[in-house]
Amino acid sequence: MTKPDLLLAQDYQDNIDVRQYWVSEKLDGVRAYWDGKQLISRGGNIIQAPAWFTADFPPRPLDGELWLARQQFAQILSTVSKQQPVNSEWQQLAYYIFELPQAEGTFTERIRMMQLLVQQQNSPFLQVVPQFRVADRATLLATLTQLEQAGAEGLMLHHQDAHYKTGRSADLLKLKTYQDAEATVIGYRPGRGKYQGMVGALIVRTPEGLEFAIGSGLTDALRQTPPAIGSEITYRYNGYTSNGIPRFARFLRERQAF
Repeated sequence: MTKPDLLLAQDYQDNIDVRQYWVSEKLDGVRAYWDGKQLISRGGNIIQAPAWFTADFPPRPLDGELWLARQQFAQILSTVSKQQPVNSEWQQLAYYIFELPQAEGTFTERIRMMQLLVQQQNSPFLQVVPQFRVADRATLLATLTQLEQAGAEGLMLHHQDAHYKTGRSADLLKLKTYQDAEATVIGYRPGRGKYQGMVGALIVRTPEGLEFAIGSGLTDALRQTPPAIGSEITYRYNGYTSNGIPRFARFLRERQAF
């Protein structure tokens, strides 16, 4: 299975007119493309959803997120990556759509089309990601703070007049108080004190060749059984130091090829 061709977001820029955008919560789930017959992960793997879960999905492409609740990414990934789906786990999920691939019209028009589609299909497992407006940048940032304090990952902004396209585009923007990126684990720093005999930090290398250590965000379980050397991880950070090292780097999760 080849990877689906999807619309990808750029980072938010302060110089935009937020009144021209629809805003939604950035769901921390597993992105999935519905090709009209099956769900496909961003990595190109068929997601083994139970037949009853997708029984009332339409025979047309959809783009969205398999989601359970805030800060439940590990549980969602565990559920959707099983080759033998567990009904009781899938009953907790829903597929939240935020795009209609190949559809005509502006994004504002596609929102209405998505809402009508979900109403017509009448499936408890098919939902639309709520879209809303903000009056100005201050309101946008206040909304971001409020949602992040409630456990949300961030916000997405989609230009109201955007016609559907794929690839990375300024029509779609992501906004978070932190940045995140991927790196490869190349070694470990031994723990000290209460972490004696465990991993104190992961030594990682970015795709650009930058090497540094990440100790924050590691649970005791991860310190005892850390991500393997050669594995990919996702980390959060807040800008860069004067030496170009990600500031306040914090382990987020092991990156899944799924």
